[in-house]
Amino acid sequence: MFTGIIETLGTVKNISRMTKAFSIQIETDFEKLVMGESIAVNGVCLTVCSIEGNSFTADVTPETYSRTSLSDLHSGSHVNLERAMKADGRFGGHIVSGHIDGTGRLVAFTKDENAVNVQVAVEKSLGEYLIEKGSVAVDGISLTIADLKWSSGDCIFTLAVIPHTWSNTILSEKTAGKKVNIEIDMIAKYVRQFTQGPKDKNADLMQMNFPNFHN
Repeated sequence: MFTGIIETLGTVKNISRMTKAFSIQIETDFEKLVMGESIAVNGVCLTVCSIEGNSFTADVTPETYSRTSLSDLHSGSHVNLERAMKADGRFGGHIVSGHIDGTGRLVAFTKDENAVNVQVAVEKSLGEYLIEKGSVAVDGISLTIADLKWSSGDCIFTLAVIPHTWSNTILSEKTAGKKVNIEIDMIAKYVRQFTQGPKDKNADLMQMNFPNFHN
C-alpha cells in the first residue's frame, strides 16, 4: 500500500530485456532496503529481488509490461520512487495500491502563476471513473483533478501541479505525447462495482447456477 507521495527519484542503471518482460536495476538513496519489500516505481508496485550497493533489482512481468509505461524506460531514465507505507504512517496523499489500471498521454503543460497545469488524456474506460476534485495517481504521484472534459471519446483531465511536486518528481522532465501510468482511485472502482455491477464482458458467468457441493 502506498500514498502517492514521492519520496525520491531513482535512476535506471540497467535493463535486462526479454520479449515481453524484463528485470530492471535502479539506483536510489533509500537506506536499509530489504529483500522482498515493495517499492512503487513510477506508480508500479515492484518487489525488490536483489540488492547491490545503493541499487536494487526488480522483475517486470508480461502483465506489468503490457499495462504500464515501464517498457519505455532505458538506462539513465529517472523514476519516481515510494516505499510501502508503514502501518503507523500518515496518508499524505490517497490510498494507492501500485496496481496500474492503464496508461494516459500527456497533452499539454501550461504555467499558471505558481502552478503548472498538466493535461492528460485517457480512454473512456478509465475516464468514466474520474470526477472533478477527485484523486488520481499519475506515475505514482497523488494528484487532484482540477477539471475534466471529453474530446473524441477520450477524457482529458487537468492537474494543477504545485511547485514542490513539479520540482521533486519526473513530471518536470516529461513532454507532450509521453505516456504516464494511471491508477484510478480505489474507492471509485469499488463504488462503481457496487452500484453498477461487473464491467467485464464475461460477467454473465457470475449469474450461472453452479452445483451446490454442501451436504
